[in-house]
Amino acid sequence: MNDTAAVDEQEPIEVCLLAGKIMLQSGAETYRVEDTMTRIANALGLAGSHSYVTPTGIMFQSDDMRWAKLIRIVERTTDLQKVAAVNDVSRKLTSRDVTAAEARSLLMDIETSRHAYPVGLQIAAAAISSGCFALMFQGSLSDFLPGVLCGGLGFLAFILLHRLVKVKFFAEFTASFLIGIVASLLVMAGIGRELDKIIIGSVMPLVPGLLITNAVRDLMAGHLVSGLSRGAEAFLTAFAIGAGIAFVFTIL
Repeated sequence: MNDTAAVDEQEPIEVCLLAGKIMLQSGAETYRVEDTMTRIANALGLAGSHSYVTPTGIMFQSDDMRWAKLIRIVERTTDLQKVAAVNDVSRKLTSRDVTAAEARSLLMDIETSRHAYPVGLQIAAAAISSGCFALMFQGSLSDFLPGVLCGGLGFLAFILLHRLVKVKFFAEFTASFLIGIVASLLVMAGIGRELDKIIIGSVMPLVPGLLITNAVRDLMAGHLVSGLSRGAEAFLTAFAIGAGIAFVFTIL
C-alpha cells in the first residue's frame, strides 16, 4: 500500500520532468520550459514548485519534496511540433481535461514519436532552399542547380555523420568542407558561375538560426547561464562551418 502511494506521489513529478525534457530536447527556450513545468506542477497540485533548467539538465523540486530531482539532457534537436504538443498537454492539464496518468501517457507517446518530417523530405527542402538562397544572394540562374546539389549533399553528409559521430562540430565541419569541394568542382567544370554565392546559399541550412534566437531570448529573459551556453554553441557551429569552407580555399 505504501509503495502504491509512493508511486502516486511521484507521478506528478515525473510528468513535470518528462514535459520539460521533451521541450528542451526539441529546441524550446529555457524560460518556456520552466514556465510550462510550473503550470503543470500547479495543475497537478504541487505547491511551491521550482525548476532550474540549463541546456544539459533540468532540476526540479516542490515544497512537498524532501530533495530535488535531476535529469540529464544529452541529445538536442529542433522539433517544434513536439514543443507544441507538450504545450497542448499542459493546457489540457490546466483545464482538468486529463489526469496525471493520462498526461504521462500522452507525453511518453510524444517522446517516442518520430520527427514530423522524414529525412528524405528534410534533405529535399534543404537542397531547394539552398538553390533559392543562392539566387537571393544575387547569384545567377546558372547557380541554382549547383546550389541545390551542394546544399542537398552537405545536409545529407551532416545527418549521416552526426549519427555516426556524436560530436556535432565534426559533422558540421565535414559537411561544410564537402559543400566547398563540390561547389568548387562544379564551377571549374563550368556548371556554376559564382562560387561565393553557391557556397553561401548551400551552407544556410546548417546555420544555427534557432540557437542564436534562443540564446538572445534567454539572455533577455534573465537566464544568463543558458543564454551564454547556447550562444557559445551557436558560435562553435558558425566556426565549424567557416573553418570547413576556409580549409577548402586553403587547399585549392
